Amino acid sequence: QVQVVESGGGLVQPGGSLRLSCAASGNMVRIYSMGWYRQAPGKQRELVAQITRVGMIILDSVKGRFTISRDSAKNTVYLQMNSLQPEDTAVYYCNVGTSNVSYWGQGTQVTVSS
Repeated sequence: QVQVVESGGGLVQPGGSLRLSCAASGNMVRIYSMGWYRQAPGKQRELVAQITRVGMIILDSVKGRFTISRDSAKNTVYLQMNSLQPEDTAVYYCNVGTSNVSYWGQGTQVTVSS
Protein backbone atom coordinates (compact mmCIF):
# COMPACT_ATOMS: atom_id res chain seq x y z
CA GLN A 1 0.00 0.00 0.00
CA VAL A 2 1.14 3.53 -0.81
CA GLN A 3 -0.04 6.77 0.75
CA VAL A 4 0.06 9.99 -1.26
CA VAL A 5 -0.11 13.49 0.23
CA GLU A 6 -0.14 16.66 -1.86
CA SER A 7 0.47 20.26 -0.88
CA GLY A 8 1.08 23.64 -2.45
CA GLY A 9 -2.08 24.70 -4.24
CA GLY A 10 -3.73 28.07 -3.89
CA LEU A 11 -4.86 31.26 -5.59
CA VAL A 12 -2.47 33.08 -7.87
CA GLN A 13 -2.74 35.91 -10.39
CA PRO A 14 -2.15 35.29 -14.10
CA GLY A 15 1.57 35.14 -14.79
CA GLY A 16 2.32 33.95 -11.27
CA SER A 17 3.96 30.77 -10.01
CA LEU A 18 3.18 27.91 -7.67
CA ARG A 19 5.00 24.75 -6.67
CA LEU A 20 3.11 21.58 -5.87
CA SER A 21 4.64 18.82 -3.77
CA CYS A 22 3.62 15.19 -3.48
CA ALA A 23 5.08 12.92 -0.84
CA ALA A 24 4.59 9.17 -1.14
CA SER A 25 5.11 6.65 1.63
CA GLY A 26 4.67 2.94 2.14
CA ASN A 27 5.80 0.13 -0.13
CA MET A 28 7.65 1.97 -2.88
CA VAL A 29 9.56 -1.01 -4.29
CA ARG A 30 7.33 -1.55 -7.34
CA ILE A 31 6.60 2.08 -8.10
CA TYR A 32 7.02 2.78 -11.82
CA SER A 33 5.78 6.34 -12.15
CA MET A 34 5.03 9.51 -10.20
CA GLY A 35 3.22 12.44 -11.68
CA TRP A 36 0.44 15.00 -11.78
CA TYR A 37 -3.01 15.05 -13.35
CA ARG A 38 -5.54 17.85 -13.29
CA GLN A 39 -9.27 18.15 -13.66
CA ALA A 40 -11.06 21.38 -14.47
CA PRO A 41 -14.82 21.81 -13.90
CA GLY A 42 -16.79 20.00 -16.58
CA LYS A 43 -13.69 18.45 -18.13
CA GLN A 44 -12.00 15.08 -18.00
CA ARG A 45 -8.95 14.47 -15.88
CA GLU A 46 -5.78 14.89 -17.94
CA LEU A 47 -2.15 14.02 -17.46
CA VAL A 48 -0.02 17.11 -16.87
CA ALA A 49 3.43 15.66 -16.24
CA GLN A 50 4.88 12.34 -15.22
CA ILE A 51 8.25 10.80 -14.43
CA THR A 52 8.64 7.08 -15.08
CA ARG A 53 11.59 4.72 -14.79
CA VAL A 54 12.30 5.21 -18.49
CA GLY A 55 11.55 8.85 -19.10
CA MET A 56 9.31 11.85 -18.68
CA ILE A 57 5.99 12.96 -20.16
CA ILE A 58 4.64 16.50 -20.17
CA LEU A 59 1.46 17.99 -21.59
CA ASP A 60 2.06 20.11 -24.69
CA SER A 61 0.09 23.08 -23.37
CA VAL A 62 2.32 23.42 -20.30
CA LYS A 63 5.71 22.80 -21.94
CA GLY A 64 8.09 25.65 -21.21
CA ARG A 65 5.99 26.75 -18.23
CA PHE A 66 5.76 23.69 -15.96
CA THR A 67 8.64 21.54 -14.73
CA ILE A 68 8.38 18.19 -12.99
CA SER A 69 11.13 16.87 -10.77
CA ARG A 70 11.61 14.06 -8.29
CA ASP A 71 13.61 13.62 -5.12
CA SER A 72 13.99 9.86 -4.95
CA ALA A 73 15.53 9.90 -1.48
CA LYS A 74 12.38 11.59 -0.16
CA ASN A 75 9.91 9.79 -2.45
CA THR A 76 8.63 13.22 -3.41
CA VAL A 77 7.67 14.66 -6.77
CA TYR A 78 7.33 18.38 -7.47
CA LEU A 79 5.51 20.39 -10.10
CA GLN A 80 6.90 23.88 -10.58
CA MET A 81 4.30 25.95 -12.42
CA ASN A 82 5.34 29.29 -13.91
CA SER A 83 3.49 31.78 -16.10
CA LEU A 84 0.19 30.41 -14.87
CA GLN A 85 -2.90 31.20 -16.90
CA PRO A 86 -6.63 31.06 -16.07
CA GLU A 87 -6.94 27.90 -18.16
CA ASP A 88 -4.59 26.18 -15.70
CA THR A 89 -7.28 26.45 -13.03
CA ALA A 90 -8.14 22.93 -11.86
CA VAL A 91 -7.82 20.44 -9.07
CA TYR A 92 -4.40 18.89 -9.36
CA TYR A 93 -3.96 15.26 -8.32
CA CYS A 94 -0.77 13.42 -7.60
CA ASN A 95 -0.58 9.90 -9.00
CA VAL A 96 1.84 7.17 -7.99
CA GLY A 97 1.69 3.99 -10.02
CA THR A 98 2.93 0.46 -10.34
CA SER A 99 2.39 -1.63 -13.48
CA ASN A 100 -1.19 -2.38 -12.49
CA VAL A 101 -2.21 -0.16 -9.54
CA SER A 102 -2.63 3.61 -9.25
CA TYR A 103 -2.58 5.52 -5.99
CA TRP A 104 -4.11 9.00 -5.86
CA GLY A 105 -3.80 11.94 -3.56
CA GLN A 106 -6.79 13.91 -2.35
CA GLY A 107 -6.20 16.73 -4.82
CA THR A 108 -5.17 20.32 -4.36
CA GLN A 109 -6.98 23.31 -5.88
CA VAL A 110 -5.08 25.69 -8.14
CA THR A 111 -6.97 28.83 -9.08
CA VAL A 112 -5.51 31.40 -11.48
CA SER A 113 -7.49 34.61 -11.38
CA SER A 114 -7.03 38.34 -11.13
